[in-house]
Formats: sequence, structure tokens, C-alpha cells
Amino acid sequence: MSETRDTISVPGSLPSVSRRGVLKGSLAVGAALGMPTILTRPAWAQSGFRNDPGSGATVTFGFNVPQTGAYADEGADELRAFELAVKHINGEGDGGLLKTMKPLALRGNGVLGKKVQFVTGDTQTKADAARASAKRMIEKDGVIMFSGGSSSAVAVAQQALAQEMGVVFMNGLTHSNDTTGKDRRRYGFRHFFNAYMSGVALAPVLKEELGADRRAYHLTADYTWGWTQEESLKNATEAMGWETVATVRTPLGAGDFSQYITPVLNSGADVLILNHYGKDMVNSLTQAVQFGLRDKMVNGKKFEIVVPLYSRLMAQGAGENIKGILGTKNWNWSLQDEASLTFVKSFGQAYGFPPSQAAQTCYVQTLLYADACERAGTFHPPAVIKALEDFQFDGTGDGPTLYRGADHQCFKRVLVVRGKMNPTSQFDLLEVVKEVPADVVTYDPNMFGGELGPYEV
Repeated sequence: MSETRDTISVPGSLPSVSRRGVLKGSLAVGAALGMPTILTRPAWAQSGFRNDPGSGATVTFGFNVPQTGAYADEGADELRAFELAVKHINGEGDGGLLKTMKPLALRGNGVLGKKVQFVTGDTQTKADAARASAKRMIEKDGVIMFSGGSSSAVAVAQQALAQEMGVVFMNGLTHSNDTTGKDRRRYGFRHFFNAYMSGVALAPVLKEELGADRRAYHLTADYTWGWTQEESLKNATEAMGWETVATVRTPLGAGDFSQYITPVLNSGADVLILNHYGKDMVNSLTQAVQFGLRDKMVNGKKFEIVVPLYSRLMAQGAGENIKGILGTKNWNWSLQDEASLTFVKSFGQAYGFPPSQAAQTCYVQTLLYADACERAGTFHPPAVIKALEDFQFDGTGDGPTLYRGADHQCFKRVLVVRGKMNPTSQFDLLEVVKEVPADVVTYDPNMFGGELGPYEV
């Protein structure tokens, strides 16, 4: 029997560690012949799983949001929601959606008897920064789950890291088709809707209100979300008779969009579609209005602007300019179902104003993960993942919802909204035009390609 030294490679670029061990059978033969020993399980898997809280009294979540950059407003609201979710899970405050979500295994005493604590990070609205921040949370802070983000590029980067390191990632605000399409991962889950759903929900309303004979000009954020949003709405509008005049990519965080808006004036387009989000949408919409686009008549029609993906925070930033402009949302604080009223009250009491859709989706994601652990009876990632897959629930403000196992995408109603002409407050800026049922926006899980990957990593 021969004794040898082997190296165990730990995912996530952790330093290699060495141990002394005894190899038996065929491995011993391989070692004797000088063949390399390959261990397929990472070092942390030898004794449970990465960041297993064991018998400790607490468990740590990581919340990684854009505290700087073009989507920082959404990030600030996400952090508020994460903090509120932790309080409710731990039995503090009024309980929030623990009073309405069904089915629910959480009891307001933490998760599996452990109180939840959390750490935070700044994604800077940059994929590399987000990945580095998340990696620190996993390696140094020992998070069992991480969540957050307000950019699909950031989400995709973190989701890939989650798969590599064996830690579940509950996506925050990410709308690209790629997140649960070609870039899907077993260790990533998305509650937010996607660009395809926006296109399917919005196009019929655009046809009804603006007509079937329109010429559209797209300005598009130059990254994964913008690309798939442009593609989805372009396909949906062309299918109903619209012509696409041009598709122009713009850099994230451009600030000044005047050089991109000027060509629209002489393009022959009578609709400008702004595939922008956050401060980029606020700036591009404001500048388009300043250029007089909404006052123009083109092709015998009043010029129109469309914002495919809205948020209340964007509406506040754009002010008067959003009046009458159509778009879509994942959720809106004005909804009158019991769960929405409960969450708005709880959030409002904590912070003094209503929550954004970014806050709602991050709050719900935190509860969903914690509840899955409780239902699974363990923090072991494969078991928690299986508890989330094909889970059907209600009472979160989105109507009946399915977390589809095939791609980890939630399917629920989609809201088509319009900027209010006569808002009653600084928050009451968007009205729901139509609630599109989940079955209308559901698609084949293989439509966008991609593979989830293994449960064990």
C-alpha cells in the first residue's frame, strides 16, 4: 500500500490545500505509476457543504446591490427591502408578507432555528465588481446565500459565480432573457419577469393605442438586458405590423444622450423606444422631450415615446416627462390585493414611503429562499434548490406564481402601465393599464437555450 500527497482544488480560486491520505485500489495503482490524482469534489464538500452553519446560532445572507453607478437608486431600495425581510424572518416588526404568503413554512423565528444576519456589498453596476464583492462575501463572510443586483450583466456574472462556488444566488432586479435563458444556472433563481414577457404584454396595448402602422427607432443600453429587450419588443411590434427604422446601441451610464437623439429627428420614425433603465432612462427621456420629440407630427401621426421597462423610481426622476408614456412593470405599489397592501404598509412604516418593484422582488426572493430551507429541513444547497424548483405560491403581491424548475424563472402576471396625467402625489405616478395573465407570457423553457448544470458542484 503506497502513501501519497494529493492536491484538492477548491472552486472560486481559493488557495489549494494539501493533505496526507492513503490511496487504495485503482487510485493507489495510478499513484504508483506516477499518474495524477484527480478529485472531483471540492475540499469544502468533504465535510458537508460550503459555509454550512452547523450548530451555530446564526446564518449569514449576503446582499450585493448597486450602491454607486447608474442603478444606485434601485440598489438603495433593495437594501431597505433586504433589511426588512431579515427582520420579518427573525420575528421582528409586523411580519410583513409572512402573514399572506401561502404556502409558508417560516414561523418568524429565523430559519431552521437560526437567526439571520447579513452583510452587504456594492456591485457598482459593474459585472467584475459585483463578482469580486460576492466572492468576498462567500469566502470571508461565510454567506449561505447571496442576492441583489439591478443589472442583468451583474446578475449573470454573480449567477455563474454561484454555480462555481456552490452557494445559492437569488437574483434581484434582472430583466434580460439571458438570465434564465442561455446563461441560466442551477444555483441561480429569478423572481423578476423578463424582456420577452414585456414584449408579449406590451405589444397588443401599443397596437390598440398607437395603431398598427408605426415606424420605430430603438435606443438601447449596450449590454445583455438592452440587447434582449430590443430584440423582444422589436419582434413583438413587427409581428403586429410595425416597421423598425433603426436600432442604436448606447453605453451604460452615458449621461448625455443628445448625440443619439438628434438622428431620430430626421429618421422618419414616429415612435422612439427607449431600452434604457435607471438614471439612463431618466436622462434619455428628459433629453428626448427637450428636443421636442413629443411635440412633433411625423407620417401624419403624433410622435410617441415608449419605455418598455418602468420603475417608480425612474418615474420620479423623469417627472412630468413620463405622463402618458406606456411601459411594463413587475409589480406596482398601488395594487390593491391583500399582499401588496400588506407589504406597502410594512415598508412604509419602516421607511416613510412606498416600496419600488426592486424592493418588492428582493424582499420576496429573501423570503422564498428562507422558506425553501425551512421546507427542505436543511441549508444543503441541492436540497434547497429542489425545494424551490416548481414551487407554486401566492400571497406575495404578484398573484399565483410558479418558480419553474426547468429554467428557474418565475411566471406570474405582468403589468402594463402608463405615466399618470394627473398624479396625486410624488409617488402616485404610474397607473396600471392592464394585468396580463401568466399563461399569456409563458414560453417553452428551451426557447432561449442554456443548461442549468448539476445540483452538486
